[in-house]
Amino acid sequence: MEAEARTIDLLNQIRERSPLIHNITNFVVMNSSANILLAVGASPVMAHCQAEVEEMTSFAGALVLNIGTIQEDWLQSMIVAAQAANSRGIPVILDPVGAGATRLRTDAVKEIMASSSISVLRGNCSEVLSLASDVIKTRGVDSSLAMSAATVDAAKQMAVENGCVIAISGEEDLITDGERVYRVGNGHPVMARVTGTGCGLTAVTGAFCAVADGDLTTATAAAFGYYGLCGDLAAETSDKPASFQIAFIDRLYSTGRQAIEGRLKIKAV
Repeated sequence: MEAEARTIDLLNQIRERSPLIHNITNFVVMNSSANILLAVGASPVMAHCQAEVEEMTSFAGALVLNIGTIQEDWLQSMIVAAQAANSRGIPVILDPVGAGATRLRTDAVKEIMASSSISVLRGNCSEVLSLASDVIKTRGVDSSLAMSAATVDAAKQMAVENGCVIAISGEEDLITDGERVYRVGNGHPVMARVTGTGCGLTAVTGAFCAVADGDLTTATAAAFGYYGLCGDLAAETSDKPASFQIAFIDRLYSTGRQAIEGRLKIKAV
């Protein structure tokens, strides 16, 4: 299968090349996101001081921005880093944590997107669509909108308008660049019971995009599929949050071709 081959190839490249992923992320997930990236095979760095972000971004394979604990100085660092990434053709992955819940969060994401070019916007349904409509609101960081044909149409329109990949997490994930649409069926409910799992997916998406040679749409779908598959496999060891988290890191480190070829659930629609 094409999706399986693509996922295996990208995963092998991450493990061989160990791309540096520059994260400007939130206090809650710095440790977990770093461990997740290390397990996959990437090299994480967490750097948010404005005095160094441009330099740090210049030799990264991808830049990951996460507004989970946004502050004004961090917002400016994100913009500076994103502009530096744009000037060098480095993918920028943006996680709009809680967008739609407060004006601060929504406006911060809109300012980042107005000031720079985002490669992938990755969030849950309500977070992402809140950026397209003032009517849509979020409840914390939970998704309150079910996937539907209207959601797909809205995501495709957002992708075209913003020139980026829209990646929406849910029971079934949606990835689109405005033309191609992928659905990803991997993932286990217990993942939602572990803090930072979604943020970790954003970081892993950065790792896959860092080695993608331009095709960020299929790289994002591959990242979602691999990450969810590792969740499926970890849940077979434990479906309780604390022990699941340990099993999940182990699966991110060890899962390879055999499991991908047998259990990956990525489909073009």
